[in-house]
Amino acid sequence: MAKPNILWIVTTQWRAAATGFAGDANARTPWLDGLASESVHYSQAVTPHPLGPQARAALLTGKLGPDNGVSDYWDALPVNARTIAHALNDRGYATAFFGKWHLAERDRNAPLVGDVHARMIVPPERRGGFVFWEGFDSGFLLNDPWLHGTRLPEPKQFKGYQADVLLQRATEWLKHPHAQPTFCVVSLEAPHPPYHAPTPNVSEMEPSEVKLRPNVPKGGDVENKGREELAGYYAHIEATDRAIGKLLATIDTKATTVVFTSVHGDMHGSHGLFRKAWPYEESVRVPLLIKRPATAPGVDASPVSLHDLPHMTLAWAEGREWHCKRDSAPISMPSATAIPLQCPHAWRGFRTPKHKFVLRADAAGVEQPWLYFDLERDPLEMKNLAGDPARREEIEALRLVT
Repeated sequence: MAKPNILWIVTTQWRAAATGFAGDANARTPWLDGLASESVHYSQAVTPHPLGPQARAALLTGKLGPDNGVSDYWDALPVNARTIAHALNDRGYATAFFGKWHLAERDRNAPLVGDVHARMIVPPERRGGFVFWEGFDSGFLLNDPWLHGTRLPEPKQFKGYQADVLLQRATEWLKHPHAQPTFCVVSLEAPHPPYHAPTPNVSEMEPSEVKLRPNVPKGGDVENKGREELAGYYAHIEATDRAIGKLLATIDTKATTVVFTSVHGDMHGSHGLFRKAWPYEESVRVPLLIKRPATAPGVDASPVSLHDLPHMTLAWAEGREWHCKRDSAPISMPSATAIPLQCPHAWRGFRTPKHKFVLRADAAGVEQPWLYFDLERDPLEMKNLAGDPARREEIEALRLVT
């Protein structure tokens, strides 16, 4: 049996609920809706760590932080870290990476947004084993990105919407004749802030038209900010969906396994909070579609995590089936972050399709139950059961196994 070509499309800050196929009335995602109709939709998928570098390290290595070498936001992926690219190189694949890396050594004093990070060189030994690599570490330039890599020794700026540029560059690489099966990762920054960066041929909806999740506090600054940024967020979702569609229209889907996901979500005002690193659904739940040749589409409610994806991919390359054997998915922030709006605490816990349990250290450094939700009865996480006296024995039992 011929080995399948494998394509990962990875976005940033695209929460699980924000697609047409997931029922979001704000989201205009016709291409992804079409892909979903032909895919297995992992409806309970999570990111193991809802912050960029920690999530990306787990996604590439199949190991959780800090065991993969990345605990803090500023940690670089170790040079000796073994990734899915190394594994597929060994199995005869041509491997390529395009786009946002966010795992190199970075200057903590440089602005997070702008040309300094966008033009920073990621040396070959820090490119995770991909034979072909063309991208940038960070910078959040959703338009006119700077790229460097295998065929670009110095950063070069490309005009256009970042997703269009990256997906076109990946398309060119995929269409080039390859003697080997291909493994290609396209890593996009959208729909990450700045939410009001221009979007090609897409107009933002009026903030008043945005349909908010019921767990966004109404009638104040949180609602106003949520509406204002979501108007731009959904414009980038539509523009990115179109860019993805152009690539999907060019590849041989009968010989290619296609993955679509995101490294984490965004709170957008839910529970009065913004951005990520929080344990709530809007932050930890991510879309995950997998379209495989000769595999029937459907919905899979297994507790799958992004750190499972390298193991799935290796199984496909070797002609094996992969099945989730856990009852729950681990979720954590291995370290606190001081970046504004993100969750300022380290925490750890687990999520099942029915429950979520999270521990956080108190002032004395002792882990205590922080959050406990019955997701089946309370999917919007409006009632925290962690302090419920009637649940004390149940919570103590969960703490012992977490």
